[in-house]
Amino acid sequence: MKKFILIPDSFKGTMSSECVCNIMEKAIEKHLPNSNIISIPVADGGEGTVDAMLKISGGTKKFITVKGPYMEDISSFYGLLPDKTAIIEMAAAAGLPLVKNNLHAERTSTYGVGELIKDAIDNGATKILLGLGGSATNDGGCGMAAALGIKFTNKNGEAFIPIGKTLQDIYHIDIASFKEKYSDVQFSAMCDITNPLCGINGAAYVFAPQKGADKKTVELLDKGLHHLAQIIKNDLNKDVENIPGAGAAGGMGAGVVGFFNGQLQSGINSILNLVKFDQLIKDADYVFTGEGKIDNQSIQGKVISGIADYTKKYNIPLIAIVGCIDDDIDKLYTAGVTAVFSINTKPLPFEEAIKYSEKNLAITMDNLIRILK
Repeated sequence: MKKFILIPDSFKGTMSSECVCNIMEKAIEKHLPNSNIISIPVADGGEGTVDAMLKISGGTKKFITVKGPYMEDISSFYGLLPDKTAIIEMAAAAGLPLVKNNLHAERTSTYGVGELIKDAIDNGATKILLGLGGSATNDGGCGMAAALGIKFTNKNGEAFIPIGKTLQDIYHIDIASFKEKYSDVQFSAMCDITNPLCGINGAAYVFAPQKGADKKTVELLDKGLHHLAQIIKNDLNKDVENIPGAGAAGGMGAGVVGFFNGQLQSGINSILNLVKFDQLIKDADYVFTGEGKIDNQSIQGKVISGIADYTKKYNIPLIAIVGCIDDDIDKLYTAGVTAVFSINTKPLPFEEAIKYSEKNLAITMDNLIRILK
């Protein structure tokens, strides 16, 4: 009996990772019906992370009402795993789809994310794993922190909940109440970007224009994030400004580290640790992965990179099935990828090719499993 591990990323705009797993499973079951198949659909911290984690580990999806990006009541959710880890997509309370065309990064808040965290802890969570991605915010995670009891005051000693345009008004941060209530809770975040908090490569300059910020607003937001970093350094004794990933989700990466003493880690490594991949892979015969487009960037901290570290260690074939293959992928093979196959059977524009993605993936998998049979 052969053992297959299926651990693909989604094909962005085409197929979810769970859909890819299902198609791969059917091909294996057709030709090698007695195989041991372990499916691990991957999400990188953005949309679908909660569902992917629950499918992998079991647990419960909790639905509650929290504040949305503009402090309006919305229905949101999080996942609570059997080991008391809460999986929270920050975009479920502060994501771009929630604001639609009302894009104003200087006005939006992550307060609802903090409410999700609080509810999870109230329901027994001892570990919080945040997915950072798809945010409509640029508040450095201050709203999230405020919902958990962290107090922000201005120079007059007045408490307020900072948003992007008022970050410069923060004079003091008091985390005493948070530490008293939540010091035993472990915080970490899935973060697959390396942008710092401030500057031309930071949260405001790189991502805020996608959230409705013009040049003047970008400058305002960047100054606010720089000011926030200085207050965190002065009051909390943490230097968050240049931490890789600090600029994720409108600066929430910095907030996780600065306010919660949390850790930033890659999405794929979070998943691999959660499922104890090091144990699962030891007796595997083949590992299948995939993504929409593969190139040499795929080995720089992305899904395939994390998996290849293990397959190379244990000398297990890693087969990548993808939509598009870049011309230059030599580094992939030395990194631990055994072979790469594109599902596209004929040259078509992306808008046309996506119509046949599921069918073409099924054909490609069928042919590959015939070889392995």
